[in-house]
Amino acid sequence: MISNKGSKIIKVLIILEAIGRPPEHLSETLERIIKEIEQEKGVEVIDKKVHESVLMKDQKDFWTSFAEVEVDVEEILYVAILMFKYMPAHIEIISPESVELANTEFNEVFNELIRRLHGYDEVAAVLQMEKQILENKLREVLGQKSELIKKEDKTEIKKEKKTKKK
Repeated sequence: MISNKGSKIIKVLIILEAIGRPPEHLSETLERIIKEIEQEKGVEVIDKKVHESVLMKDQKDFWTSFAEVEVDVEEILYVAILMFKYMPAHIEIISPESVELANTEFNEVFNELIRRLHGYDEVAAVLQMEKQILENKLREVLGQKSELIKKEDKTEIKKEKKTKKK
């Protein structure tokens, strides 16, 4: 049970989506994510409903499913952490109607946001560098292959000329 140091619990509805195949894998994945959410600090899962997988429109073998998860959260920082960690399709604060935040709480939320954004930026930079390295190696390999083809073509032309002369 959550103890909230005298302040109100924040009741939140989270919609999680999963896309993929096979359809039974989606339900298993959503259940696993909900179990992870249950382990989060300051978060208590109150209710959950995992919906049956359905075939995606205009797809032959891609399925979609979603789960509705109601949680009680100790503070708004934990709502922000849930958003960034689990990337729900939808999030709704059910209660309280207004959430009063001290500047220190805003600072915690904003610093968590900045920390996560820096992490994503670092991953993007590494991927961009790796992409550039792979492109350069591919150009190098294709360039070498291109040179080999040109040499083979020149050799074939010389053979054809010798054959024609005889």
